[in-house]
This record gives sequence, C-alpha cells and structure tokens, in this order.
Amino acid sequence: MGVISDMGEVLSQSEIDSLLAALSSGELDVEDMQEKDERQVKNYDFSRPAKFSKEHLRTLNMIFDHYGRLLSTNLPVYLRKNVQVSVASSETVTFSEFSNALSNPVLLTVVNFSPMPGSIIMELTSGLGYAIIDRMLGGRGDPLEKPRDFSEIEMSIIERIMVICMQLLREPWKNVADVNPFLERIETNPQFAQIISPSDMVALVTMNVKIGEVEGLMNVCLPFFTLETVMDRLNTKFWYSSLQKVDDEDYEQFVESMIRRADVPVKAVLGKSVITVSDFVNIQVGDIIRLDSRVDDELDVYVGNIKKFSAVPGSSKESYAVRVTSITREEE
Repeated sequence: MGVISDMGEVLSQSEIDSLLAALSSGELDVEDMQEKDERQVKNYDFSRPAKFSKEHLRTLNMIFDHYGRLLSTNLPVYLRKNVQVSVASSETVTFSEFSNALSNPVLLTVVNFSPMPGSIIMELTSGLGYAIIDRMLGGRGDPLEKPRDFSEIEMSIIERIMVICMQLLREPWKNVADVNPFLERIETNPQFAQIISPSDMVALVTMNVKIGEVEGLMNVCLPFFTLETVMDRLNTKFWYSSLQKVDDEDYEQFVESMIRRADVPVKAVLGKSVITVSDFVNIQVGDIIRLDSRVDDELDVYVGNIKKFSAVPGSSKESYAVRVTSITREEE
C-alpha cells in the first residue's frame, strides 16, 4: 500500500521500508527533515505592490544622471550662472506619499509623456523657482526670504525654463523609447495636480540642483501606469545593448550637423593702405584715403582669418553685399 507525501508524490512499499530503516538506524533525523521543509516566507504589502524593481530604479538613475548632465550644460546659456545637477536618490512610493510631502506654493510641471499614456510630474522647489526668475530678470539669482505666490509674469518665465528642461528629456530616454514630451500645465497647488489615483505606485527620482549659490531639489514623479509599456526595456542590459547599436557613421553625421550650425565670422576687405602717423593724427572728416585696390578689382573675402572667396561688391535690398566669383581651395 503506497503513501502520499506532502509534495503529492506517491511512495512505493520498498521506499517506505528504506525510509523507516533509515529513521530507526539514526541516518535520518525527523527534526532535520522538518527544518528542511520550512520555507522562507516574505511579507507582501498589497497596499504597496512592488511594481518597480531595483533594476528599474537603477536604470532610471542612469537615465536621469544623463539628464542632469544635459541640464548642467544647457541651463547656463539662459541663466548665465553655473548650474550643477546630480541624482540624489530614486525610490518607489505611492502617489499620495509624494503629494502629501509637497509644500504650498510649489512648482509642479505636468508633462504629457507622449507617446506613452498618461503624464509625469516635474517638481521644482519654490526657492529654485524664485532664483531662476530673479536671474532671468537681471538680478543676482537670490531666492526670496519669505515664500509667496507666483505672479502671472513670473509663471510665464518659469514656463519658458521648464519647457527647455522638458525637451531635454528626449535624449536620455531615446535608448528606452522615443518620447515627445510636451507641457500640459504648471500648477502651484498640489491639489490640482492629481494625475493618478493616490494609491497608485510611482518611481520618484530626486535630483540636487545648484544655481550659483542657491541649492534646491527637483523631483521627477514617474507613474507606473505611464511607464508600463516600456518596463521590459527599463533595465541596464537593454540600455547597454542599445548604446552599442549606435553606428559610428550616425555619430559622424550628428557631429557634422552640429558643426554646420556653428556661426563663423565673414568679412570682405575693400582694400588696404599705409599712412604715416602724422597723416593719421591730422585726418579730418571728408579726407580721402587711397587704397591699394582699383574700383573694378575683385574683393578678398575672409572666413575668420583665412581667405576663402573672391567677390565683386554690390547691394542686396538696402544692405551692402558681395557676389562670390571664385572659391579658394585648401590646396591653393
């Protein structure tokens, strides 16, 4: 007659006999068998489902570390101040925990994370907001000693900077997904920025921002609902494999396109002359300086300090202009 074990396995009579013999001889201990059968039990909090793993948070750290470097190099162009941005932490919280920790007033930028469903929130502490406004209006970039509500003019200035910050999100995310974020609205009251249910889980990335001598935090709230379609790609393995797929030729084209947009000084030299210091000192309005070129000669056109073209003078609409007649090659 067989016996069914706790794992649902049927033991034969010979297996039962050998098991009893091992127990009677002392080769097996009942207590040891019971200890082996004990399983590690892990508590699971159904009110805080673990939808973001450590791997997801690690990848978000990498994405926003890249984002911080972009902010550090782009914002000084507009603020004319040194800007330092670094990732402080990333964690998983419920949306209610995030919203309950907000002060009032606060700057909450609701960003539509197209083509992904839903939105993300970029929170900027009011101290940084006041410093940005002061800097954009020609001040030293000092924060206010006593917080107050933002005026409409101040909100329009903040909106301009946040649009820039929002657009810089595209490049760090391109290894995971092509996103086209656009500004929905900016709220100063946390009650008007309830984009998801309070119990829904979000990834919260906290960044340290320093503008000149003013320090503050930027919190980026990323709901699971918004990132759900790309969660499989939100891992370091996919991240590095995507980086390796970037072709050198594409990189060269990118560098070339950036160089093509660089401004270079161009000057057309009408002519040159050599005069004595005494003549220079005595020059009056109406005096004529004779140049070393004739009226019908072509002009030399320089790009920087290098002669690149020959041209004839003329006009375009109401401005002086030159028409290129020949190009000076490097070998010439």
